[in-house]
Amino acid sequence: MPEGPELHLASLYVNKMCKGVVFTGPVRKSEVSKNPDVPFTSEAYFITAVSRGKEVKLTLTPIKTDEPKVRVKAGQTEKPMDVVFRFGMSGYFRLTKEDELPKHAHLRFYTKETPCKVLSFVDARRFGSWEPNGTWQPARGPCIMFEYKSFRENVVSHLSDSAFDRPICEVLLNQKYFNGIGNYLRAEILFRLKIPPFVSARTVLKGLESEDPSECAKPVKNEIADTKMPVCSKKEKVKAEVGDLLRLCHTVPLEVVNLGGKGYDPEKSDYSVFEAWLQCYYVDGMKSMRDHNGRTIWFEGDPGALAPKNSKSPKAKKRAKKEDDHDYTEKKKLVRNASKDSTKRAVKQEASAKTRKKQKDVHGKRARSKKRHTDKSQEVNTPSHLEKGTTARRRRSSVEPAGGSQRRSSRLTRQNNQ
Repeated sequence: MPEGPELHLASLYVNKMCKGVVFTGPVRKSEVSKNPDVPFTSEAYFITAVSRGKEVKLTLTPIKTDEPKVRVKAGQTEKPMDVVFRFGMSGYFRLTKEDELPKHAHLRFYTKETPCKVLSFVDARRFGSWEPNGTWQPARGPCIMFEYKSFRENVVSHLSDSAFDRPICEVLLNQKYFNGIGNYLRAEILFRLKIPPFVSARTVLKGLESEDPSECAKPVKNEIADTKMPVCSKKEKVKAEVGDLLRLCHTVPLEVVNLGGKGYDPEKSDYSVFEAWLQCYYVDGMKSMRDHNGRTIWFEGDPGALAPKNSKSPKAKKRAKKEDDHDYTEKKKLVRNASKDSTKRAVKQEASAKTRKKQKDVHGKRARSKKRHTDKSQEVNTPSHLEKGTTARRRRSSVEPAGGSQRRSSRLTRQNNQ
């Protein structure tokens, strides 16, 4: 997340919220962002958006005046500028009041009204990027949703490429051929076709035609009114989906687009409908494994012959609602403050416990030191009078043997003289 459908819904959001809104002044960047400055400033301009795969392009168009006497001020931009965005892991757009600016708003466009509003590119993890005077990345293939015919031709005509020697689950993330497919989409597509994730991509795609054989396959325009899937009978729909992976790479993302704000809603962050739509990705009972690139693939059944050896499945985690990304309501603030208070209390309790333990250790050390000092004093003072007697006895004992020896010697002398 976000993938092709989310970026397209983001472009629809910008077009809806910015329709008829006049922006003014320079485009401002946050101080912490390492992305380039956008050298655009205008007294009045419009913003429109369009998506292509995993990219969104904003077009900043200065409003031209019919009055010939009005001259463009120094430093003002006269020509339109395209700014191409790549969302990374957490990027999205949001229009708010200036005093309600999101915390991670890294690029800002200000409206010409009172009170002022701001269109922001919000990116909490800062993996997203933008390119002033940018174009679609040439290394990316045609869009899976809105350039379907070109997308099919691009894949089928390059099946001899060594990239298709890899497992199908890894090739589906190759934006050179599958521009817009991401982690959850590859899991859902392979699951519906019962294709093991770790089989050769060429084996799966071999035999598919560059033109969709289904009669209900029609090009889908990049517009709100035309994002619905083509109407066809149930029998034709089943025929179109069975075995044709390229067809599902086109239709499955459009299903997410048709969920509308229920699939991607930066204002309410309600993903319950989207979660109910998922059949495989992060669904209980499904298996998971890391591919050769370290990305987790969700699947059912046998993984396939090309599965990484000794690959361990990551620990299963229950899907949690990521309200922190987009929720700025008072209720959320109260929960966040309560959490902070509980954390502070826990820290204080831990610090207090450490202090008590430290004081106890100090008192213990003092008590032991005092005891040792007392014992030493007794050991030094108590034997003092005894030591004198002992020394005297030692002295007498050392003298007595000498005197006794002299007496024995004198007796022997007398005996010998007799």
